[in-house]
Amino acid sequence: MASAKEVNLSTQYAELNRFAQNGEYERALKSANKILQHAPGEEKAFHCKVVCFIKLDKFQEGLKAITNQSNLSSNLIFEKAYCQYRLNQTHEALKTVNSCSNLSLKLKELKAQILYRLEKYEECFDVYRDIIKNSNDDYEDEREANLSAVISNLCVEDPKRDVPQLREHTYELSYNAACQLISRGQYQEAEKKLKIAEKLCRESLEDDGASEEDIEDELGIIKVQLAYCLHVQGREKEAQAIYAAVLKQKPADIGLVAIISNNLITLNKDQNVFDSKKKIKSATLDGLEHKLTSRQRKKIALNHCLLALYTNQGEQCQQLCERLQQNYPDMGVEAALIRAVQLAKDGKTKEAATVLDKCSVKHKDRKLALKLAAVQLLLTDGDRKEACKILQTLGDATFKPGIVSALVTLYLADNNREGASVVLKDAVDWYRKNKVSTGDLSTLWRQAAEFHLRGGEPNVAAKSLEELLRLNPGDKKTLAQLVVAYAQFDPAKAQALSKELPPLDFTNRADVDALETSNWMMGSKVIKKAAAKVEPSPKPDTPRDELLQKKKSKRKRKPRLPKNYNPDVPPDPERWLPRHERTGYRKKKDRRNKDIGKGTQGAATGASDMYDITKMPSQQVKASPNPHGSPAPESAGPRQQQRKVQQKKKKKGGKW
Repeated sequence: MASAKEVNLSTQYAELNRFAQNGEYERALKSANKILQHAPGEEKAFHCKVVCFIKLDKFQEGLKAITNQSNLSSNLIFEKAYCQYRLNQTHEALKTVNSCSNLSLKLKELKAQILYRLEKYEECFDVYRDIIKNSNDDYEDEREANLSAVISNLCVEDPKRDVPQLREHTYELSYNAACQLISRGQYQEAEKKLKIAEKLCRESLEDDGASEEDIEDELGIIKVQLAYCLHVQGREKEAQAIYAAVLKQKPADIGLVAIISNNLITLNKDQNVFDSKKKIKSATLDGLEHKLTSRQRKKIALNHCLLALYTNQGEQCQQLCERLQQNYPDMGVEAALIRAVQLAKDGKTKEAATVLDKCSVKHKDRKLALKLAAVQLLLTDGDRKEACKILQTLGDATFKPGIVSALVTLYLADNNREGASVVLKDAVDWYRKNKVSTGDLSTLWRQAAEFHLRGGEPNVAAKSLEELLRLNPGDKKTLAQLVVAYAQFDPAKAQALSKELPPLDFTNRADVDALETSNWMMGSKVIKKAAAKVEPSPKPDTPRDELLQKKKSKRKRKPRLPKNYNPDVPPDPERWLPRHERTGYRKKKDRRNKDIGKGTQGAATGASDMYDITKMPSQQVKASPNPHGSPAPESAGPRQQQRKVQQKKKKKGGKW
């Protein structure tokens, strides 16, 4: 019986081996189950069963079998970790691999893949470098391509990092080299590399006998990366054409479709929002968390928030921003800014300022930027008091010259001189205590000193002037102001300091006579008028010709004379009158029309004198009434009368 059983097992194993060699894993799985029915303790049959599950992509069944048969799966660490890895249980897969003390080559490669999925690129780089160093087989190109992909991601985190130079003889290596250049911002060089990678990919797949559809599917990722290079360089139309062409091929990789959709959304910006709404659905499908890196998912989530902002979807925008901040804490600033903009668009300015003010950020500069943005919103709403409260809670940044200036201006706008004085006083004390150098503070010290001197606080002003004098030791103006300040509360110190001032000697430089004659107590306009009237009296011995010559020299410009000016002929007394009002013109007119009267048409010649106002007696001339209440014209000159007559003659018999 024992020999018959052994013969039966050997026959079944032979059948199992035949099915496995032919790739008939369904039949091989049945053969393995038959063996395990007759001999439940057969580890080889169980191992074959698990491998068949993996080959058939039934990773859940394979992992379940390993978990249920722990007595037979103690040595199946690789298979268990691989099933967990394919089921996206990445952390559990890493624990399974690390449970083995002595890692084989295939376990090291699996560990490298798991670390890459977990975005632990430093550890992944070390593992791949160890594998390449200690292996010698036909998979060298694949390992080198994986290593170059790891290096590309390391360059994204640190563009200035020194990395080893790898070969570029395959399209995968050339593509990854282009990705490294992109991470360093060298887009033109990356564009050239990607075109080379596209050419190598097409040649390689054609040599392998791949179909055109398979070639285009493989070229999709290279073309999308090329379009991204064009996109970043500002060649948006070219990039958009490539994106659309790749989408038209309907690639099977949902991760690639998501990246294309996201990039098209950024090209649309606030235009073509209906197309962007369609694209965002493709960029936010379920399952993309395992296809995209966290950096890519983060960018898509941010663009989703911006799209909701552009389309005025207030509630959705707030929800998406909260989710963005929850999933990616390092995007808190961007989420807060988008939320604040949406609230401000809805007219909720104070709520927007509160969101910015309460946003928790560790980075000081970014926190300061949010606070200042909140202040700007409050100022646009006219709430100066709340703006001052926020500026006062900036910590050490409150004492920056720009912040101090803004606070003083806001307090003075509210007539709060005391608050402005306290701000300047605190700033002076802080800089004296901390000895912080933030550039040239001379303007701050001088403005603070002048402000406190005007406000009757000479002791506070003296502190600012002391700091200003320390920065500019030889400044006499500052020294004089300091003496004035000391004189108001410490005369002895003012007296001692005044000895450093330069002596005042006006005897050699000042003209006493000029000072006495000048009306310096009057205003500047009066002084100018007086100076214009006062002329120095000529000396008695000055010749008359010299005096005339001086007067002539004071003339500003020479008179301008006509071109045909003749000094012997007197000028025409009527030269300023219009031509039709001159005497010659009038005589010529009378001679030509001596029989035509100027009165009303149809009236007799004698009757016209009745209506000629110049021939009426003086007692009959009266002012005409003004029924409309408007001022009467001063006088109707002959120019207007003549024009009226001429206009009537021109219109007579003409066409209207």
